[in-house]
Amino acid sequence: MHNTTARLLRRFATLWEECDTCAPAFEFTYSVREQSAREAHLDRFLDAVNSELHRRPRTAPERRATQERITAAFSKLARSALDFEERHLEVLFERGFSRVGVELAQAARRFDPAISASDIFQASRNAWVLNGLQLLLGRPAELTPAAFAYSLLYPYSDNFLDDSEISSQAKLAFSERFRRRLVGDEISPVNTHERAVCELVAMIEGQFGRSRYPQVFESLLAIHRAQENSLRLARHNGSAHGVDVLGITFEKGGASVLADGYLAAGALTEAQAEFIFGWGVFLQLGDDLQDVQQDMRNRRLTLFSQAARHRPLDALTNRTFQFGARAMERLDDFGAPGSEPVKELVKRSGVALLVNAAGAAGRLFSAAYLRELETHSPFGFSFLNKRRKEFTRKQGLLTRLIDAFAIPDGRTCDNQPSDRTKI
Repeated sequence: MHNTTARLLRRFATLWEECDTCAPAFEFTYSVREQSAREAHLDRFLDAVNSELHRRPRTAPERRATQERITAAFSKLARSALDFEERHLEVLFERGFSRVGVELAQAARRFDPAISASDIFQASRNAWVLNGLQLLLGRPAELTPAAFAYSLLYPYSDNFLDDSEISSQAKLAFSERFRRRLVGDEISPVNTHERAVCELVAMIEGQFGRSRYPQVFESLLAIHRAQENSLRLARHNGSAHGVDVLGITFEKGGASVLADGYLAAGALTEAQAEFIFGWGVFLQLGDDLQDVQQDMRNRRLTLFSQAARHRPLDALTNRTFQFGARAMERLDDFGAPGSEPVKELVKRSGVALLVNAAGAAGRLFSAAYLRELETHSPFGFSFLNKRRKEFTRKQGLLTRLIDAFAIPDGRTCDNQPSDRTKI
């Protein structure tokens, strides 16, 4: 797997260098009038969600009713403002995505009653990527034990390693013990955090035997190596001297989603592994653009935070769009029945991630570039930024709603779960 990761890293680093910085071809363009009409639809959806935030469900029937109302409101928004068709909604609501989100929240709270709503949401994002791969690979989208465990491992490990309050010595000790557990060694956990990590690895072992599925565990070791290497991006106080920013970024993004692929299927063809690694790199680049302003404040190195100190991000963002389009070409290697709408959603979500991230970081782009990019967003950037700020102020209410959905059926908000042994 180390050789596979190194080969794929070289392949996509070369592809990155081949991509030019010209503006990409976009599927959709919107006039100001069209954006205004779509913004009205989004406002109606946000009003519906806001009503649910103030009406916390306390029982299983109330939670199901809340979910149905939010689903109905989003379906209306998706059709009227996001250019979704019925086949796209069928993927999201009938083939497992919404169900998996609720199942993961409930399983996470059973596993760890103290887990935060933000960690549950972070785990859900990873589970949905894995669900997309399940469908592309001809499998049902479901929360398997391995999918649950991997989705939770990185809120536990990544957030621990990113915590500025934890000493470098403690991080290194944890990382080494985590690596030993991934290799298959039996270790005695030194605290509750480490015990949880060991239990999650055991869940993956319960679904995928080490002798039969060696690539599963090799892929987990690959993301662990990439995770350790990525710590270097936060240790250089914003200076790129002696740091391979591109290599570390590509390795972490590609390896993390490649592990999703092996956990979805147990084994992958060479073509499948290549697409999945490239998709992971593209998602990592999108996340880095999304976080560029925070990374600049924290002096954390990424391609975007590094470039933004010297020039507008126009050319770098165009290269990222071009890279994503080239990486998506390998989607044609996935021919499972019913996979076409999944492929369309994968392509659209990547473009939307970049467009929205650029709109949120507008001061780091030239005015002309931002005006042109805005024509490919269904909503105006100033409108989105204003609504984003308004919704951020309601973070506490959103947390309460996630907490309510995390309560297993059969329990009420006043009857919290405590059994962390079952999924």
